Amino acid sequence: MNRIITLIMIGSIITTSCGKQPDVAVISTKYGEIVLEFYPKGAEKHVDSFITHAKNGYFDGTTFHRVIPGYIIQGGDPNSKDDDRSNDGLGGHAANFYGEGEEENPETWTLPAEFNDRPHITGTLSMARSPGRPNSAGSQFFICVGPTPQLDNKYTVFGQVVEGLDVIQKIVNTPRDRRDNPKEKVEMTVKIIPRGEALDS
Repeated sequence: MNRIITLIMIGSIITTSCGKQPDVAVISTKYGEIVLEFYPKGAEKHVDSFITHAKNGYFDGTTFHRVIPGYIIQGGDPNSKDDDRSNDGLGGHAANFYGEGEEENPETWTLPAEFNDRPHITGTLSMARSPGRPNSAGSQFFICVGPTPQLDNKYTVFGQVVEGLDVIQKIVNTPRDRRDNPKEKVEMTVKIIPRGEALDS
């Protein structure tokens, strides 16, 4: 039953038939906007979870709490909404029950790995997870600021930056503390809109 419900939800969110434009994510920050397209084929659950969280406002007010030049910017942790930085990077859960965690306890929901052949290149949108636990991804995601082939087939790629590469460079170069957390918060809001409304004509 859960599997059937999940597939219906995915089909309702990512619509490309009948000429309708696919949705994209727009991440707004003080440095500008990042527009991301999704790769649902092979990463359906990851795309579904991200879009559901975004539509529910889950990401709004979270920060990019981990920035490493030449590597990644990482965000999406609800723990980063407050002023306590000691637990940034430790929170977040999947938006729906996908068979991982306790169905009656949303705080335990995680995403099953959907590793695929897409490479981690500049602008890749991929899902963070705990080391050694392939099915532990929750809500935290990262965007590659350069090629990171060491992550290929180890993390789930589910999208790509189509506009705003200059913004991710500004974010990754902001001064950061010893935990790679920006000294000044880089907060975000995330919206899901039709592709044609997001991209410059």
